[in-house]
Amino acid sequence: MPEKIGKYEIVREIGRGATSAVYEAVDPFTGRRVAIKWVLPEALHDRQNGKRYRKLFVTEASLAGKLSHPHIATIYDAVAEDNSSYIVMEYVDGGTLEPFATNDNLLPIPQVLEIVFKCCKALDYAARQGVIHRDIKPANILLTKDNQIKITDFGAALNSSSQTTQVSGVGSPAYMSPQQVKEHALTHQTDIYSLGVVLFQLLTGRLPFHAGNNYSLIQHIINTEAPPPSRFRPEVTPGIDAIVARAMHKATESRYQTWEQFSFDLANAFGSLNSKIELIPDSEKFNTLRRLDFFRRFSDVELWEVLEITAWHRHAKDTVLIREGEVGTSFFILTEGEVKVTKRARLLNILRSGACFGEMAHLTREKFIRSASVSALSQITVIEITSERLHRASENCRHQFDGAFLGMLVDRLALANTRVSQLLAERSTPVA
Repeated sequence: MPEKIGKYEIVREIGRGATSAVYEAVDPFTGRRVAIKWVLPEALHDRQNGKRYRKLFVTEASLAGKLSHPHIATIYDAVAEDNSSYIVMEYVDGGTLEPFATNDNLLPIPQVLEIVFKCCKALDYAARQGVIHRDIKPANILLTKDNQIKITDFGAALNSSSQTTQVSGVGSPAYMSPQQVKEHALTHQTDIYSLGVVLFQLLTGRLPFHAGNNYSLIQHIINTEAPPPSRFRPEVTPGIDAIVARAMHKATESRYQTWEQFSFDLANAFGSLNSKIELIPDSEKFNTLRRLDFFRRFSDVELWEVLEITAWHRHAKDTVLIREGEVGTSFFILTEGEVKVTKRARLLNILRSGACFGEMAHLTREKFIRSASVSALSQITVIEITSERLHRASENCRHQFDGAFLGMLVDRLALANTRVSQLLAERSTPVA
C-alpha cells in the first residue's frame, strides 16, 4: 500500500478489484477525509483491455464537480498520468448494499422502499444533467451509518455533454435492461429497469433471473417475465409487486416513463404499509416539502438539505407550540392540521396546512420575545427550524428561505391593505 497518492496521505485500503484499488486518505491541506480510486498501472497497460479501462476512467473522471446531489458520491478531483491515474471522491462512512441483497440479511420493507426512493431522486437529478449511470446494482450504492445512500461508480455512464466516444458493452448483465443487452440506444429508462432489479433483490435476497452463463441470462432478460417478489417474501404487498413489475417491464412504453412516477408509487406504497414506525419517513417529508407553497422555488437538492436541518413532529390536539412571553429560538411550518393563534387568551387567527408561524424568531436579530401563543386545534404535523441550524445551511438554501420569507411578508401586507381598504369603505358608506 502506498503512503501517498499525489498530495493525499493514505490511511488504509478499503477495497480492491481487478482494475483498481480504493483507499481512505486525507487531504493534508484541508484535513478532509476522501476516498481515492487508484487505477492499477497494469490494468491501463493491459494489451487487450487497457484502452477500454482508460476510457472508463476518463468517463468517470469527466464528472468531477458536475454532479452535486446529497445521494450521489461527489467526485472532487481526477489525475491522469502514465503510472498514476486516480479519482478523488467523497468518503462515505459505510458499506455497499451488497450484504443486504441476500436472503439471510434482508432489510425491513419500509427501509428498502426509502432507499430506492432516494435512488430515484438521485438518478432523476443525474438524468437531468444528461447522465445515465448504466451500472446500477447493490455494489454501486453505498449505505451510510445514518441510513442515507450514495450512488457511486459512474465509470460506465453515458454523458450527453461528453465529447468522447462512450464505451459499449459495459454494465453488470444481471441488472441490464433488455435494451442494454441488445445494445440499443439508451435513455434513463435503462436505469429505471436496473433499479427495479435492485428493488427485487433487496426485497427477496435473490435476483429475478438465474442462469448458468451470460447467454442464458440474457435470454431470460429478453424473453422471461420476472416472478413477483411476494413469491419469495409473502409480506410484500400486491402494490409493491406491481411497482417492481412496472419498473422491470421489458417494453419501455410500459415501463415507468419518468423517475417521478417511480418515486411517487414508492412513497404511496410506504404510506399504505401497516407499519408501526413512528418516525416520518424521508420520502413522505420530501413529497410534503414539494407540495408546500413555501418551498415551491427550492430545487430538489435544496429540499434534501432542508430535511437535514429540520425537525419534524406530530402533536396531539391542544399541544402548545409557542407560548406568549417566551424567548423565540425557532419557527414552524404547518404541514397537516390546524393551529390557533391567541393573545391574552383572545383568538387572533386560525392557521391551516402550509402556514408559517414564529418566523420573527429568525428574522429579528435581537432576542425575540413571543407576542402570542400557538396551539394545536387538531392532531398536527409541523416542521421546526432553529435559526442556528438555518445559519449553518448552504448559501443557496438560505437564499431560498429569504425569498420565501419575503414572498410571505408581501402576501401578508397585501392582505392587510385589502382589509384596511374594506374597513375604510365600510366606514365611509352612509347609513340609510
